[in-house]
Amino acid sequence: MCGRFALATDKKALEMLYEMEIRLDFRPRYNIAPSQEILALRFSSPESGKELVTLKWGLVPFWADDAGIGSRMINARAETAPQKPSFRQSFKKRRLLIPASGFFEWKKQNGVKQPYYICPKKKQLFSLAGLWERWEKGEMPLETCTILTTGPNDLLAPIHNRMPVIIPRHSYEKWLDPAADITTLEELLKPYPAEELSAFPVSRQVNNPAQDSPELITPVEENREPG
Repeated sequence: MCGRFALATDKKALEMLYEMEIRLDFRPRYNIAPSQEILALRFSSPESGKELVTLKWGLVPFWADDAGIGSRMINARAETAPQKPSFRQSFKKRRLLIPASGFFEWKKQNGVKQPYYICPKKKQLFSLAGLWERWEKGEMPLETCTILTTGPNDLLAPIHNRMPVIIPRHSYEKWLDPAADITTLEELLKPYPAEELSAFPVSRQVNNPAQDSPELITPVEENREPG
């Protein structure tokens, strides 16, 4: 599962990541939670190419009668998404990249769920694999997304049994390509190399979605923090 992540960076670094000018309002975020608006890069059209947009985190399938279903679809399992009715069409036609500086996972130890922050050792930005959908049964169209997850690498295995799919930078175009075949896409849905990531315990204040400050991605000593 991937239930929280951070985008602790500035607009210039994001422009360098995606090699494009960004005109959307942007600020660093340290505790991005489901149901919130998040940034995502997707293919727009052959004429326009790629575009950076904001989408609500929690995918609502186009056929759903109630948009509330999105709260249960913040993640999609990479192993089954290409076949599952909720995600099948999105996987074929509506893939995207979600920029991040790190993500959180929780490890249960001594009766307490300790949050960990996982990020690249070199502190560079990266992109999570996602899917998006447009729902038009409400008063206004709603565009939503989900994050794909896979099994853990050796670093994550002691912390959690799932991790988000991270798309290597050299594969961005391949992942966004609307003509990409299923075999090519499935080759990208694997655990990111453990040796390129670091993980450390952080404040349990991250449990509160209202908290959003740099202190949330600062290392703390395990189980020594007041509740």
